Amino acid sequence: MRALLIAPDGTVTELDLPESAVSSAIRDHIGSDGAVDQGRYHPHALLHVHGDGQRIGLDANLTAWALASAWRGMPLYPFQGPVVVTGRTQDGDTSGLDDTLAAHVHAVAQTVRETRETWQTRPPASNEAAVNELLAYAVRDVAAHR
Repeated sequence: MRALLIAPDGTVTELDLPESAVSSAIRDHIGSDGAVDQGRYHPHALLHVHGDGQRIGLDANLTAWALASAWRGMPLYPFQGPVVVTGRTQDGDTSGLDDTLAAHVHAVAQTVRETRETWQTRPPASNEAAVNELLAYAVRDVAAHR
């Protein structure tokens, strides 16, 4: 089953999850011994996140935040640690990620990397400006890959 792993540093890795043990494989990829939270930010996708990521101090995942926020059309709460992106059936079950949604992930990841590099020499005026800038870019990327 096709999925993508978004690391906190913005790296995106293609995964082939075993359908017979998909939950266990997702838990392994995000490094959780316990809870894995699922977020539905797009009708045909699920984001699987470490259930205790914030509490245990995992690094922020700006790429996953930008992607989920673009899919929702508004800034969301932060994401912590690695995030696995899968497809979603109409019944809400995990399924393989389709090419269009995978293109969203890759495009947003590239934009986040480029924007962070730009911020090294031209920092945003404020945190709010940074959030608005990055979200605008992510929304543009998602719209371009429909």
